[in-house]
Amino acid sequence: MHRIQILILMMACGVLPGMGQPQPQGTLKNWPLTIQAGFHVLAMPLQQLDGAFANPGLSLGTELKIGRKGTFVQSVQAGFYRNLYAGDGAFVWTQTGWQPHVGPVYLGLKAGLGWQYSFHPNKTLAFEGGEWRGSNSAGKGMLCIPLGATLGLNYTKAIAPFIGYQFIVLTNYNPSVPLVPTQQLQAGLRIQLNGL
Repeated sequence: MHRIQILILMMACGVLPGMGQPQPQGTLKNWPLTIQAGFHVLAMPLQQLDGAFANPGLSLGTELKIGRKGTFVQSVQAGFYRNLYAGDGAFVWTQTGWQPHVGPVYLGLKAGLGWQYSFHPNKTLAFEGGEWRGSNSAGKGMLCIPLGATLGLNYTKAIAPFIGYQFIVLTNYNPSVPLVPTQQLQAGLRIQLNGL
């Protein structure tokens, strides 16, 4: 499992940035490195956000601007988070977004698909042969649907700080709870490495 996560991170950070194309004017160029601190919470949308700061994480990614004005983007993000009560997790997802600019300020709205592996926060049990026994399962991989919003600033030609919010629906959690809502608060930088 760890080899797959490392491969995904290498692809997001190493292979994709080398695949450039003509750049839109007045915006950060294609294939920037995005570095994000994320704070995770298992809760309904916009609820219990103060608890997120106890559950930090980190993610890396990149994005491609689509169209002449670069208003639409396709992004890829991979990362992990710690969560003592709900269990740690690792994820990779891609999102398509609308990202209009007003001067140096931009707003992004994104939706996408991905995969998340959630580790159990403690030892799990399985009902076998009429009794509960310890399970060897470390966690579970699930399809996820991330929906996000971002507010950022093209501070220089090379660096654009941003803040964001992601509402993530996990599917197939278990037969009794097929959908699980989670959230991430994010703060990060888009860095155009060849512009530094």
